[in-house]
Amino acid sequence: MNNTSYKKDMIRSTILNRTNLILLFVFCFLIFGLEANSQSKRRGVRILSSNKGLSDSRRGDNELRVVFYNVENLFDPYDDTLTMDEEYTPTGMRGWTYGRMVRKQVNLSKSIMAIGGFRPPEIVGLCEIENRFVILGLLKDTPLKNFNYKIVHHESPDTRGIDVALIYLPDKFQVLYDEPIHITFPFEENSKTRDILYVMGRVNSGDTLHIFVNHWPSKFGGLMATTPKRNHVASVLRSRVDSILNQNINSKILIMGDLNDSPFDESVKDVLKASLDSTNIDDYGLYNTLAGSGMSWDRGTIKFRGEWETIDHIIISKPLSKDAQGLRVKKMGAVIFDAPFLLQEDKTFFGKKPYRTYYGSQYIGGFSDHLPIYIDLHY
Repeated sequence: MNNTSYKKDMIRSTILNRTNLILLFVFCFLIFGLEANSQSKRRGVRILSSNKGLSDSRRGDNELRVVFYNVENLFDPYDDTLTMDEEYTPTGMRGWTYGRMVRKQVNLSKSIMAIGGFRPPEIVGLCEIENRFVILGLLKDTPLKNFNYKIVHHESPDTRGIDVALIYLPDKFQVLYDEPIHITFPFEENSKTRDILYVMGRVNSGDTLHIFVNHWPSKFGGLMATTPKRNHVASVLRSRVDSILNQNINSKILIMGDLNDSPFDESVKDVLKASLDSTNIDDYGLYNTLAGSGMSWDRGTIKFRGEWETIDHIIISKPLSKDAQGLRVKKMGAVIFDAPFLLQEDKTFFGKKPYRTYYGSQYIGGFSDHLPIYIDLHY
């Protein structure tokens, strides 16, 4: 490389790094202002104010913020001949390009940063990511590159090629073991879906935390036709939970994911046995933290045909409840993070809706069709 090219590359790299830092500071400043201005407009779900939700002083070294985020079709622009990802290629229906991928990664990094405040969340479960490459871009080519996130990811057999994953800060959570839990439907053996990701790790208190990251089958094809699939995945997950509790009834288990069902649906309430009542949980019981989020008709994690639904969940075992010893939840209710920049006007059905990447086939360059959800753990 000659000196002229080298100098040009150095100047370009310096400008890019400075630009990223300036954008990060401006973004955080804007979030504080937007959060404060919008607080009076919020209702329904317990959303933290700007001081509580974005200030590092509100989360000490003995606390961990655990997030789940369906990031809506984070694909690379390259055609994988083994999956049905042609829609998200430059010549596909979406006209998906490298530049659009990078813009989405930067948007998602802003959202993740805002959820954690000036200190990023310690553990983040992700779904609808195509592969490890797009996660690396999210962590290495955005302001998140400054925080040394590590990845747990396995390729799943989903026909579109989308997976679940976990990113975490290794100084707060140390992974001891992980595996993908494959799903086979005995009544439809050729049907494929996402694996459940199981991660066992240790926090700095010495407590072991068992995490399951989920993305259950959607309702595409009809409610009645797809309910057995979600029920089956729920039964597989319930079996794994029971196996852990049989070995140690005090195991601290956290289930997160887009379950494509509400807390009141059969798969969640009856098969997984995740209760909305924290007062009557037995030793094998699970508590759905959405109960403490103040669920209401006008708030949820996704909006479909004008109706808000809450299909993204964080569910915990009894030993993680507020009154437990060691590692436990700080508050029993999850938080749906609906910062104003994640929403846009709903001109068809009124109110607000998630600011997503596409509106139908039209590219609008937003974040996701889901809102993230989180809880705080402490010890």
